[in-house]
Order: sequence, then structure tokens, then C-alpha cells
Amino acid sequence: MQYDPHAVEKKWQRLWAAKKVFKAPDHPPANKSKCYVLGMFPYPSGKLHMGHVRNYTIPDVLARFKAMQGHTVLHPIGWDSFGMPAENAAIAKGVSPRTWTLQNIKVMKKQLQAMGYSYDWSREIATSKPDYYRFNQWLFLKFYEKGLIYKATADANWCPKCATVLANEQVVNGLCWRCKSHVTIKALDQWFVKISQYTDELLRDLGKLKGNWPEEVLTMQRNWIGKSWGAQIDFPLADNPQKKLTVFTTRPDTLYGATFMVVSPDHPELGSLIAASERTGVMEYVEQAKRLKLQKAFAEKEKTGIFLGTYATNPINQEKIPIWCASYVLASYGTGAIMCVPAHDSRDFEFAKTYNLPIRQVIASNAEEGTELKKAYEGDGPLINSGELNGLACAQAKTQVTQKLAALGLGQEKTTYRLRDWLISRQRAWGTPIPIIYCIHCGTQPVPYEKLPVKLPATIPITGHGESPLKRVKAFLWTKCPQCKKKAQRETDTMDTFVDSSWYYARYLDHKNTALPFSKEKAAAWLPVDIYVGGIEHACMHLIYARFFHKALRDLGLLGGDEPFKRLYNQGMITLGGSAMSKSKGNVVDPETITKKYGADTLRAFMMFIAPPRQSAEWTEGGVEGIWRFLTRLWKVTDQIKSLSGKAQVNEEQTGRDLLKKAHHTIQAVTQDLENAALNTPISKCMELLNTLEDYPGLGDPTSAEVLKILLVLINPYTPHIASELLQSLGFDPLKIAWPQADPQYLTRETMKIAIQINGKLRDLIELGKEQAMNQTVVETHVRANPKVEKHLENATLIKVIFVPGKIINFVVRENAKN
Repeated sequence: MQYDPHAVEKKWQRLWAAKKVFKAPDHPPANKSKCYVLGMFPYPSGKLHMGHVRNYTIPDVLARFKAMQGHTVLHPIGWDSFGMPAENAAIAKGVSPRTWTLQNIKVMKKQLQAMGYSYDWSREIATSKPDYYRFNQWLFLKFYEKGLIYKATADANWCPKCATVLANEQVVNGLCWRCKSHVTIKALDQWFVKISQYTDELLRDLGKLKGNWPEEVLTMQRNWIGKSWGAQIDFPLADNPQKKLTVFTTRPDTLYGATFMVVSPDHPELGSLIAASERTGVMEYVEQAKRLKLQKAFAEKEKTGIFLGTYATNPINQEKIPIWCASYVLASYGTGAIMCVPAHDSRDFEFAKTYNLPIRQVIASNAEEGTELKKAYEGDGPLINSGELNGLACAQAKTQVTQKLAALGLGQEKTTYRLRDWLISRQRAWGTPIPIIYCIHCGTQPVPYEKLPVKLPATIPITGHGESPLKRVKAFLWTKCPQCKKKAQRETDTMDTFVDSSWYYARYLDHKNTALPFSKEKAAAWLPVDIYVGGIEHACMHLIYARFFHKALRDLGLLGGDEPFKRLYNQGMITLGGSAMSKSKGNVVDPETITKKYGADTLRAFMMFIAPPRQSAEWTEGGVEGIWRFLTRLWKVTDQIKSLSGKAQVNEEQTGRDLLKKAHHTIQAVTQDLENAALNTPISKCMELLNTLEDYPGLGDPTSAEVLKILLVLINPYTPHIASELLQSLGFDPLKIAWPQADPQYLTRETMKIAIQINGKLRDLIELGKEQAMNQTVVETHVRANPKVEKHLENATLIKVIFVPGKIINFVVRENAKN
């Protein structure tokens, strides 16, 4: 029979579904270890792309491997189905976000099923369904009660095109992370989650993840949280010493070198710092600065600023120094004001050069003292030009300055973080409604728990411009106050969709629970997630938010443990022509095109074969053909062994043993690779075993049948359809086959001792593996490196070498005359 991948794959997919093979129990059996395997759930964008295929094949291979090892495996799937793309589609296509989303889920679900992924579809969730987002609202209220959620007026990152607020993490180089439009600043009443309450723990617990998470992700999170130790220093204003401008600095040791100060255009006290004569010019500058692309200040080639016409007093030397306003200082860092030490900070140095401000060196460098600095010196060294601090090392000076300022009541030791509270308000319709009601009589009121969910209206006028579309739906907007029962308004902002994905891994465990997000008992049975797979681009958004949520849920008594994900694997991109596949670049390969031609097993195996999971991989049609040929050869050799069964000639015992040795070494190597998620190399090792099996002269004998079974089991996680079909054709039940164990008797290397002779006289014995001992070149190489032989050959002429394989090597030499 010819290999027909489509018939084989449909057969096994139907069988797996009918027998509910991948349905996981609510509680793993006590006599079996559990393994929760999870790929980051997809956004239902329309159709699968190659990135999806790679992302979801990785956890599937690992889930199947763990199940065959005897673990009770949970491998769920769902849909991250709220978000801006649905609203954009509603505008462009004239369909509701709900309709567009449900259509896409239907298409993508069918495609995922056609790939043969081992999902427990009985646990499928979609975040845009009321039974899910009801618990977004439930958790919002719990967090609100605990003081973890609050509302504040604040400047927000505003995307004019998406007409919504963005979190700092969603602004990349001043652009919206989704539509790439320039982000501006807008003052709005916003809802915040107090993630800052957990900064210390988020940072500390990165140590618990070391070795199980990619070091790059740990470093990215560490930098994003951005813990800084330093001092908070008060600079009295020169014309009003009772009023102070407070800064945070990590370099209090350089305080003698502060020659000016700079405040952010968004500093809350900016207005009171401006001299009357400078007010018009300063305010014009501030408006201009606010129109700059967000965060462009960090990368500006030319620092811009304006003098406020006022001065502050340096608290350590009483020097009067000017106060400036500049766009390179952000209100979100420290206090929004900085002391500037241009000799020892590159940004301050550039600003000082631009505006001809004093530069005073206070840390000695290798350059000769007194010479003009050509750039800021940011290293350590003994202090100079610093009064009583002269000669101290930087670390000593930091402590001494901080203590002195504390004694003066003008400073204190301080720790700050780059991570800010999480802004979750979004001015869009396709998201979880925030469960808050505003009453002119009773003020802000949470929606009662028994009134959840606050459902989205069936019809929402979406234009993509202006305020939240929900404000235009009167039936949604107007309600009754839960306290006084009088007419009141609902909150019309919706939640950031990262709220949805921050706890979804726990909802899978109990997705039909109508009383709680999940039961504590089921959470205890399955959490943490043992293997989590997703892109590194989520390191500083989703993964930090999920870690925070887990800790907050723990503190609410809903679950245990400190971290949601035990082991994390990142996957690289699929490239074509050296660039990531993209519709805009015209270099997209449709997975359906490949599966229609070759089948899902070929695509699955190719996606794993081309590169280790973490690396990007180049798409090649030739590589796909290579995997297809491998599978057809596997089909053919199975057919040969079946047809020759009972007819094969008896082979030498050693030949069969060599085949078994190769098989068991392959078991050992493939198992180790899968345990370490080195998912590309097992396929090549299975190819090597197939080559050895095809060359075996006794095809059809029991040894060849045994090795074929081993090969089919080893390749099963990658190509489960063809492996199951061929195992069944050999008389095995693929659903009951366990992962093979390498037999130690075949892993022991057989060795032989070789006698080394010089002119027939024994000089030494060496022990080599059997194959090496039979090869003269290999033996001779080893012998020549032997010190006991080397001294006899160094002053002699070699006449000939006599080699008896596996027994003797004799060097016949003539000694050279000594001078």
C-alpha cells in the first residue's frame, strides 16, 4: 500500500476524539506524576500561520512524550479572543467583533485539529465569552477590595489611531505596539492595578526560576523591574528655602559635581518652579515636548531644554544651581526631577555642552587631572573636588553623603523601581467591561457580585475614533446605583486584554465553575504549569503580569505556590529569504498548502527538525521534501518487514546485536534530548536508525521487527498519525505503548585489548572499542600518541607496520645512529 497521509491522519484524529484519548482528569491519580503542558493561547486572527504551527507543535511533542513516559498529562487550548484587531475588522469589514471572532475561532479550531495536536478540547475557553470575562470582573472586585486596584488622573500613552490608552510596555520606540502609530500623551482618569506592591517579590523570585527559564527572559524582567538603590535628596529653592525640589539619584557620591537641575515637562510642580519672566517660553516648550513621540527622549541625538529662570541650592556645598526643563527626563522615573552631574553622566554631559553649562569632575579617571573631559567619565575612582569626601572610594562616599543628608533632614536612603503600576483602562468596546457604577449621590460603587457578569451589548457602534464606543449605547451606559437605586452610569472603559491572559492557565482547570474562577483543590492538583511555551516578546508584559496575578491570587487564598510556570521555553521565528514571514513582505507560506500536499505529520516533523526551538529557522521546500521521503521510507520498510516476517534468513548473532545496540543508543539519546527540549536532533537520530535498519540483511526477523517498533515509538511524538498506523499494522495498540527504556546491556561498549610491539617486543597494551580495534588507522593514531611508544619511534626510521585486527600492532623500525 502507498502512504496516504490524509487518510491516515483523518482516521487517527477521529479515533482520538471518539475515545477522548487526551481528556485529562480533574485530579491526577495519586500513583502517577502530573505534567501540565501549555502553549500560549492564540489570538483568533483568521487562519494559522507557520509561527502558530511551530509554537503549538513544540508543546504537543513534549506532551505526547510525557504521556508515553507514564505521566498524567493536561494539555488544554483556548482563545485570547478580546482585543483591538476585532474592532479594526468591524470597521473595515462591517461585521461585529463578536461575529468576526467566532468565525475565526471556527476556522482555526479546525486547522489545529487537522494538525493532530493532543488537546483536551473539553476544556476549551474563549476570553470573550461571558462565562470567562465574568471572572475578570470578579477578580477586579476582589483586587479593588484589597486595595490592589485604584483610579487616578494621570497622563496616559494614547494611540490616536486605535483611540485607546496603552501601557508603557505596549509602547515600542514611541509607537503603538499593534498599529505602529505615533503615541501621544493624554490626561485621563484611569484604572490602575497596583503591581508595584509586588515588585520586590517579582524580582526576588526570579531566582527560583533560574535554570528553568531562559536566562535572557530573566535578565529582561530584572531590567524591566529595574531596582535602583540610591538616595532621595531635597534641594531647597534659592528664593524660597522652605520649598524643596526632590530628586532620586543612584550616585549621591557625585553630589559635589551637580551643576544644574532638570525637571520633566510633566513634573507636577513645574508651574510653581517657573519664573514669571520665563513662563511664556517655558509653556511653549512644554507643549512641544508633549507632542514628541513617547520615549523618544531616551534616544534623542540632540538634547533640548529651557531654563526656568529659577535656582536651587545644592545641600552639600550651598552652591546656587539653575533649574531647567528638558524632554529627556521622564516623570515616570524617580521623582521626575534630576540633579545633573555632567562630568559623570553622558546625557547630562551632552546637555551641558549644548547649553554651555558648567562641567565639574568629582571622580578621578585615568586622564591627567585638570585636562578637559571629552566625554563623561562613568566609572569609579577616588573622589576629587569634593571637600571632605576627597580621596574616598565611590562606595564609601555614597554612604557618607547619604548619612550627612539624613542628619541635615535633606535626604535619605531610597530604593526605586522602573516598573510602574499597570494601567488597565482601555477606551474600546471589545474587552471586559469594568464593573464599576458612578452615582452622583453615592459616588463610585462596585457592581455587586450577584450582578456579574456585566455583559457587553449585542450591538455596539464602532468607528475607531473618539471615546469609548460603549458610551454611545444608552442601554448599557445607564443603570441603577446598587446603593440608592437611583439612576447612575456605568464605567465605559474596558480592561486591557492582558488581564484575560494573566490567569487563563488556572481557568482551564475548572472552566465550568460558575461560583469561582476555579477551585483551590483543582489548582493544587495541577499547578504550576510544568512546561510553558511561547515567544520571548512576552517577557516583559504577559509573563510579568501573569507572575503578579499568581501571587495576588495566592494572597487572596485562591491558590498556592509563588510562580505560575515552572519551566519556560521560547520559540524562534520562521523566516523565508532571511526575513520573518509576513503578509506585508509577501514571503508567507500557508500551512494548509503544505498539509494538503504532504500531510500534517510531515509539517510537524519539519518544523521541529530545522532548528532548536529557541532559534529562528529558515523555511525550505527542499527540507519538507526530505521529511516526506523519510516518512515514505518508514512506511516502506514496515511493509518489507511485515512481508518478510517468518521468511528472513537467520543472521549472524553479532549483526543483530549491532542493530539492537544502535536502537538502544538511539533510545538513550532521543530521551535525553526530549527531556532537555532539544527537539530537532531526535529526528536526525531516528533517521540514522532508519538507515541502519534498511541496511540490515535480516529484514523480517524478530530483531528487525523489534527495532522497527522502537523507531516508531521514538518518532511518535513528532509524527503521531503515521507512527500509530504502522504500530497498529504490526499488531500493537498505539494507545497503550509506553516510551521504551534503553537496555544497559546494549549500552556497554565492547572492548578489545591491542598488544603494542616494537620490533616484536611488547611495549604496552591499550583497550579500544571493538569497532576501533578493528581499524588500523584508528589504532595507529592512538598508539603513536602513547608516551611508551613515542620514545621508541622518535629516533628511529619506520620500516613497516604489521597489524592483526583486534590483537596486535607491531612497528618494525631501524634505529638511527646517534651523533
